[in-house]
Amino acid sequence: MTDNDVKQRRVLAVVTNYGVEQDELLVPLEHLRGAGVRVDVAAVSMDDIATLVGDKDPGKTVRPDLTLADADPAAYDVLLVPGGTLNADTLRLQNATTDIIRSFTDSGRPVAAICHGPWALVEAGVVAGKRLTSYASLRTDIRNAGGEWTDEPVVTDGSGGWTLITSRNPGDLDAFLGEIDAALAARA
Repeated sequence: MTDNDVKQRRVLAVVTNYGVEQDELLVPLEHLRGAGVRVDVAAVSMDDIATLVGDKDPGKTVRPDLTLADADPAAYDVLLVPGGTLNADTLRLQNATTDIIRSFTDSGRPVAAICHGPWALVEAGVVAGKRLTSYASLRTDIRNAGGEWTDEPVVTDGSGGWTLITSRNPGDLDAFLGEIDAALAARA
């Protein structure tokens, strides 16, 4: 992928304003922005995003770029859904989140979700027939929604007309980011 191709790519990260796992948001932001990709963070409100480390310890604060309600999913190449138990549980209850996810999957654009992030995909009704991974506690939810859960660092499933990239936890970020890079390159 050339520098010009990278600079033309756009990623939308969707989160709530409290409880997103720090590294599952910040590491992808730094990695992608460092490569010249435009990444916008959409949150429930324009209040600061309070990240957590390990679902309990306060992390860094992030300023959102826009709200979930104001996000235009058609303007982006890849959707990023970070985890964090509190973040993911609240995120999946936002109608704007499920609408954004369906916009990506209906149009065949990639979705990347890590840790508890796939909860939002279950809520959006898009995991049926997909092979994916997540934090282990989601496996029954994923199976009940028709997905095939597996315990691997990263899983990419291109079936059904759209690509789903999933990882289990922050320890899998290198593999996860490699697959996101590949998805962005394929869209160039």
